[in-house]
Amino acid sequence: MKDLVGLKKKHNKHTSSHFNIPEKKLESENNQISQDIDENFRQLKEIFSNCYDLTFYSWGYGPELSHKAFSVYFESLTLDKTINYMKYSMQDLLDREVGPATSIEPEHVISFFDNNGVSAKNARVLTDFNQVISNILKGHVVIFFDMWDQTLSYDASSVESRQVSEPIAESVVQGPREGTVENLYKNIGLIRTRLKNQNLKFEVIKSGGKAQTEVAYSFFEGAVDPATLSEFKKRISQVEKVEILETSYVEEWIEDSTYSPFPQHRYSERPDVAVSALLEGKIIVLVQGTGSILICPGLFVEFFQSSEDYYQRTVISTLIRLLRIMAFFISLNLTGIYISLSTFHPELIPTVLLLAIIDSREGIPFPTVVEALVMQFFFELLREAGIRLPRPVGSAVSIVGALVIGEAAITAGIASPIIVVIVALTGIASFAIPQYTIAIPLRIIQFPLMIMAASMGLFGMMIGLIWLMLHLTNLRTLGQPYLAPLAPMRPRQLMDVFVRAPLKTLFRSPRSRYSHKQ
Repeated sequence: MKDLVGLKKKHNKHTSSHFNIPEKKLESENNQISQDIDENFRQLKEIFSNCYDLTFYSWGYGPELSHKAFSVYFESLTLDKTINYMKYSMQDLLDREVGPATSIEPEHVISFFDNNGVSAKNARVLTDFNQVISNILKGHVVIFFDMWDQTLSYDASSVESRQVSEPIAESVVQGPREGTVENLYKNIGLIRTRLKNQNLKFEVIKSGGKAQTEVAYSFFEGAVDPATLSEFKKRISQVEKVEILETSYVEEWIEDSTYSPFPQHRYSERPDVAVSALLEGKIIVLVQGTGSILICPGLFVEFFQSSEDYYQRTVISTLIRLLRIMAFFISLNLTGIYISLSTFHPELIPTVLLLAIIDSREGIPFPTVVEALVMQFFFELLREAGIRLPRPVGSAVSIVGALVIGEAAITAGIASPIIVVIVALTGIASFAIPQYTIAIPLRIIQFPLMIMAASMGLFGMMIGLIWLMLHLTNLRTLGQPYLAPLAPMRPRQLMDVFVRAPLKTLFRSPRSRYSHKQ
């Protein structure tokens, strides 16, 4: 084979003895591959100028190696086995040609590959220069032959990526330990492994802009609501004109209300959650380069559900779900209720507790609302610092910082012990909600509720909560009511809202569950 291809093992990233072509600008935009191999080489050098990792591998074949060929690829994206792909190409020729191997001429190359294609796996013949550029950027090895206006492309991509491991954001005590990774096709494989059905559909589109990111969406035919799917496809088509670098970019293009603090779609890093969502009639979105799965649409009640609810016994799952709902109301209302009671309605507080609060606030220079706002601000600051710092340091800073600042504030007379306890309970309650994206709105909304409580007491709190309820009632996600099945009320679906009914009786008909017509 070495005699056949007459390989000249000259491995140069920027130049080649076969192609001493001066750099110059392209004179015209031409998408056709030239029969002049020197012209193809010049265009590639021009297009990929200043790309250090681009490698040209030149070689010769035929009588006295008189005919030129070269391969081009990105060393940072491909396997270092370029020589094998040349052997594959010439072996195809050798198997069909008659006579000595060195008698192969460019006419043989053109005739053979035009008529027979390429027999190697993951290989194809390219006829357009834009295809050549796209394949090189994907990590393919592209081979040019003299006097041929087409090329051979072999998939040789090999980029290091994170291996499948347990998801950090959705850890469970009982259940699968697999988590998605940054490779789109690995994630699709994880989902197809769990849902082996011909009705599982995947469609891939490319985003616009410079990155040309692959975006895949999936649905289960027969389970998804046709109206919802049609609306989703209409919105997802917009990403073909914009830059997409992460799954959250897609969310902003398909959500109904951009300025609402409440998320209208869910995120997950667990294939089992994605499969469950597909069977319930949801649509999932995956993006190359990110491990998050976007689940559309996301209803309000679903943010209180966890995959572990269906892996534990009914009674335990129901109690835990009720605990999460209580945590939501505590995180949203506790600080505002304390401000309104201590400022406007002290008669509603039991006498012993009221005396304890008055005693603890003796000497505090700030009103209750200022004290609460300052402590809540410091708590949010510590929480954000704990997230952004490296993991070994972040947990220590958030815990120790909270203890030190709280104790120092009490000792200095800036804050009372009761407000430190209330702020801590509010923060801990927000951590009990399984979906991080629904806990973020609570951190935002509690501040205006605190101000309204300080302005009008419980009456102000009531006005704020009514406004919040009106917003949630009017909110839509892919055209569906955000509060369904609570508003509009769907009694048959309540068995999986506040409680988790036994699996053998749980009604989980996807289309009737989320259809607009029910």
